[in-house]
Amino acid sequence: MSSALEYWPAPPPWGWTADDLDHLPAEGPNGEPDFFKHVELIDGALVFMSPQRRFHQLLIRRLSERLDSQAPDHLVAVDQMDVKLSRRTRPCPDVMVIDAEAAADYERTYYLPEEVHLVVEIVSPESVDRDRKTKPLRYAEAGIRHFWRVEEDAGRPVVYVYERDPAGGAYSLTGIHHERLAVSVPFPIDVDLAVLVK
Repeated sequence: MSSALEYWPAPPPWGWTADDLDHLPAEGPNGEPDFFKHVELIDGALVFMSPQRRFHQLLIRRLSERLDSQAPDHLVAVDQMDVKLSRRTRPCPDVMVIDAEAAADYERTYYLPEEVHLVVEIVSPESVDRDRKTKPLRYAEAGIRHFWRVEEDAGRPVVYVYERDPAGGAYSLTGIHHERLAVSVPFPIDVDLAVLVK
């Protein structure tokens, strides 16, 4: 990794790779603390995520808890862990539902698409384009079957639920949920959305 950082702030000539993220130092190139703490790789570019708002943090925690409590034994909800979609794309979704066997490995820094059953992105003002366009496209291309996008409407969460069409390989919108989220896939889920941010 030191060879890649020699080119900072430009990317190395061969571009950033998903495996590079495991070798980033705690400090930035000029000694900045936690410089690389919140970074993901999208199409070979490092993306630095802005600090979370309280709305965002509450949704991550409470939605993770509800998904985890309703998931069957072979699945587990995790938050803010990477998924390695390709050599040049390794995003850090807000919430994922993954195989329990993969979650039991405490040394993991990322999961593979075949281990992921659901990805949830909570849209922030700075991430609108990535969460609405870029990331769903990459998740679908990697074969992840279920994707949810959560947006804020007057201080309340609205969940856009998508399922991957195996024929075309793209996501199709299956529902928009305002007060209550009740779906049967990837497993039966029932969440009172109004209480997630109270």
